[in-house]
Amino acid sequence: MYRAPVEEISFTLKHVAGLKPAIEEGVFGDLSEDLADAILHEAGRFASEEVAPLREIGDRHGAVLKDAAVTTPPGWTELYARWREGGWNALQAPEEFGGQGLPAMLGVAALEMWNSASMAFGIGPTLTMGAVEAVHKHASEELKRIYLEKLVSGEWMGTMNLTEPQAGSDLAALRTRAERAGDGTYRIFGQKIFITYGEHDFTDNIVHLVLARLPDAPAGTRGISLFLVPKFLVNEDGSLGARNDAFCSGLEHKLGIHASPTCTMIFGDGFAKDREPGAIGWLIGEENRGLACMFTMMNNARLAVGIQGVAVAEAAFQKALAYANERRQGKAPGYAGDGMAPIVYHPDVQRNLLSMKALTQAARAICYSCAHATDRARAGGDDAQQWQERANLLTPIAKAFSTDVGVDVASLGVQVHGGMGFIEETGAAQLLRDARIAPIYEGTNGIQAIDLVTRKLPQGGGDHIFGYIAELGEIVGNVRSSNLADFGRTANELDDALDDFSSATRYLQKLLADGRMDEALAGATPYLRLFALAAGGAYLARAALADGSEERQLLCRFFAENFLGETQPLKESIIEGSASVGAAGKLLIAG
Repeated sequence: MYRAPVEEISFTLKHVAGLKPAIEEGVFGDLSEDLADAILHEAGRFASEEVAPLREIGDRHGAVLKDAAVTTPPGWTELYARWREGGWNALQAPEEFGGQGLPAMLGVAALEMWNSASMAFGIGPTLTMGAVEAVHKHASEELKRIYLEKLVSGEWMGTMNLTEPQAGSDLAALRTRAERAGDGTYRIFGQKIFITYGEHDFTDNIVHLVLARLPDAPAGTRGISLFLVPKFLVNEDGSLGARNDAFCSGLEHKLGIHASPTCTMIFGDGFAKDREPGAIGWLIGEENRGLACMFTMMNNARLAVGIQGVAVAEAAFQKALAYANERRQGKAPGYAGDGMAPIVYHPDVQRNLLSMKALTQAARAICYSCAHATDRARAGGDDAQQWQERANLLTPIAKAFSTDVGVDVASLGVQVHGGMGFIEETGAAQLLRDARIAPIYEGTNGIQAIDLVTRKLPQGGGDHIFGYIAELGEIVGNVRSSNLADFGRTANELDDALDDFSSATRYLQKLLADGRMDEALAGATPYLRLFALAAGGAYLARAALADGSEERQLLCRFFAENFLGETQPLKESIIEGSASVGAAGKLLIAG
């Protein structure tokens, strides 16, 4: 059974990502370390004792659609009610609408624990939190007055409606249309697919944020608008009124996250019989400027999905470690007991478990550092722009690397379980099935790599990334001067990794400057992994330096000596491999 690693989470927040110095500087007002720890401990208790026991039930029962209504698994509506009553939905939300206004770092840490306990549960509130941010930043004062307080409290939940059958990653292909009604409202017509929690029985109203195109809109993404479309219309006194013409017509049968309803949503198809067709919606922001509004929500969701990768990895590691200490098989060096040794004594099993632990902690540090940069940017001040660029830089790394780690670690967890890992009753397989969606949704990891190379490397005239590399280099210098005995070759491995990181960065920036976009894109995915390995190794070193413990030094050394060797071949793939991608890629094109 999952137990929230509260102490590890707290340590990483404070001593690796930067929560402790930020509190000491007064960045977060009257937030203290004691209060932060109290929040984390209670979140951990709730995740471990109340959410985790329903993970298997949710996977086995799944969500069920009947007569356009979705029923979640037994116990889930009651679980959500307790979660909402605990105030968890309001953790990061603005105080003027009932939120607690706490830093994103604490919100992301809590999300890790919800998603470790059950990823299918944790993804639902994530979208509501993103909707709160988008409405608060871009909607009219009237829409804020009507919707924000209940979204913040979790009394109502929010969704994000982007994808259509012909328009996945390419939003320029959207066909959902909006028509002006002449009274300040719009009528929405179209179909959206893959809508997480598009219909459910957690709340009595659902607030859909829907991308659509006006009749006179410019072509492409410049002609997309964002609309707020509630499941039920809201009366003047705040009570719920008529059912809107927005319905769920189908549920996807998925590899994992079975309890999370993934809906096909129909807007304006005449389901609401008491009036003319058309889902009634209200504009958020300006006409034809909806994509900028939606990106507020998407950026929130990308870090949240990254933490899902960390969360599943943590749950998989805990399960595999417990099994390895219980399961006995064969003889093993170092085991002096009678009979067969617990498999944790076998070096190959130890390698797998150490890989799981090191990758999980590296990904966690990257995600929390991204959240810290977001918090510092929101705090304002002379360095706000620099912190915003840092958050921009780390977001695709946090999303892509961490979700890849989630899949890799969950797969290793199945391997540690052996044949029993392939059997559903152990729960190891469910974690792998759940993890597999995270590298796909909220922008595939390939798109994250493209975003990193084409949009984030040029920040600050191309200099910001080298300032970041220099900061990582300072950590390496501290390792080299520390004289701690258990670091082994860590400093040398990190130095080499940062050299590879710097060289690959300069090469890609030169390609972009020369207009050689195809070559730059061919190296984007290996570049993202190189970046993440170098950063993750440096963050593990920072953690080891912070407390000087043998355990952290040895884990850092393991990562450095077993993973950082990848950075040189990754650099070579970036620099030398693009030509082969282009040449061989032609063979794959039909016709």
